[in-house]
Amino acid sequence: MSKVRTRFAPSPTGRMHVGNLRTALYAYLITRHAGGDFIFRIEDTDQKREVEGAVDIIYKTLADTGIEYDEGPDKDKGVGPYVQSERVKCGIYMEYAKKLVEKGEAYYCFCTPERLASLKQTVDESGKTISVYDKHCANLSKEEVEANLKAGMPFVIRQNNPTEGTTTFHDDIYGDITVSNAELDDMILIKSDGFPTYNFANVVDDHLMGITHVVRGNEYLSSSPKYNRLYEAFGWEVPEYIHCPLITDETHKKLSKRSGHSSFEDLIEQGFLAEAVVNFVALLGWSPEDNQEIMSMEELIAKFDYHHMSKSPAVFDYNKLKWMNGEYIKKMDFDSFYEKALPYIKEVVKRDCDLKKIASLVQSRIEIFPDIADLIDFFEEVPEYDIAMYTHKKMKTNAETSLSVLKEILPRLEETDDYSNDGLYSLLKAFTEEKGYKNGYVLWPIRTAVSGKQMTPGGATEIMEILGKEESLNRIRKAIEKLS
Repeated sequence: MSKVRTRFAPSPTGRMHVGNLRTALYAYLITRHAGGDFIFRIEDTDQKREVEGAVDIIYKTLADTGIEYDEGPDKDKGVGPYVQSERVKCGIYMEYAKKLVEKGEAYYCFCTPERLASLKQTVDESGKTISVYDKHCANLSKEEVEANLKAGMPFVIRQNNPTEGTTTFHDDIYGDITVSNAELDDMILIKSDGFPTYNFANVVDDHLMGITHVVRGNEYLSSSPKYNRLYEAFGWEVPEYIHCPLITDETHKKLSKRSGHSSFEDLIEQGFLAEAVVNFVALLGWSPEDNQEIMSMEELIAKFDYHHMSKSPAVFDYNKLKWMNGEYIKKMDFDSFYEKALPYIKEVVKRDCDLKKIASLVQSRIEIFPDIADLIDFFEEVPEYDIAMYTHKKMKTNAETSLSVLKEILPRLEETDDYSNDGLYSLLKAFTEEKGYKNGYVLWPIRTAVSGKQMTPGGATEIMEILGKEESLNRIRKAIEKLS
């Protein structure tokens, strides 16, 4: 069996959609699992849709996700160029299109836009309305074609598909699929600007680059018979087809830009870690036999078997991604976490205090980095709160008992200069034992006074250590005034 070679061939049209990232990841995992080669190719034949800076985004996304390619525009291993517009300049596509014309498997078409507009209309797999071509130019004589070319008439080159019989192709996920040849339109191979269409360039490049396994979304299932006919027309070996299931949102509609999290960059900006996104995307249509969910790239490579991919649409469960991201955040070494968390902390806390200690309080309590703001905003200032917050049935506290406790403890907090967590805890423990109070009876009102919140990351003494003596005392005095 020949060495496995897969490719990722994105178009530079903007941010990398989650579906494109999954295609790249699956192709990469198939190759690495089999010890093969992963090729990165840029398909920029549709120049009108190209977005400035999109190529840089693709490179950065591959680097950030750890998807390393063996061959590409900057790693030529002898089958380049790896950018289709550069291959156009080499005349590769026109050369192969003309070979098909000589075989009768393709033909020159000189039809005007007006004539094409008068033809029967249909909708392609992307939802775009197109004309169904009637083979008008397939019947031109060789002399007529040469005369038109000599006269400089604009032309395209079309695939010459049969109108009778059927075409069958095999997909490793969906099995054998048979379509009527009457459904196969004579698709354009070379456009009037001399550039190849996506479909034609794909086939030529995949063959010349030795691609053995083609991974793509199942929206291309309907185009596969046309690809197969091209392979057969050239007499080339057909690669393995692996069509990935559709990705939908929680409402089972196709994941779109309107969802706000359809691209890798969207998710990174929303506070997700690249490793968590890769792990999550790997499970959009596939799962390992042992149903493990949290997996490193090394584990994904070892476990990935594309034969276990699903045919059913994969739901992009945003809450599951958040949970998974939280698990990755918990496992981060503290220095790495602090580096990523610091901008979010500084956005909220402007006062002079130990930001590292704040970070240590929130690491195990967040799912995405923007969660930090709501957890720590009280460090900047105490929010407005209702004194009903001092009432806690389990702690047996209320506004009246809390006022009494705060008045009793204030002088002792004023006397000590040890505002370390351990020092404060020892002081309060001694106080509760002396008074015969339960810990919660004292700690609940103090924590409420210094935070103004029902839930906080860390207890009363941890918060006071970060705030320091002056700010802690100031907040407790204001709480006494509020309760009075």
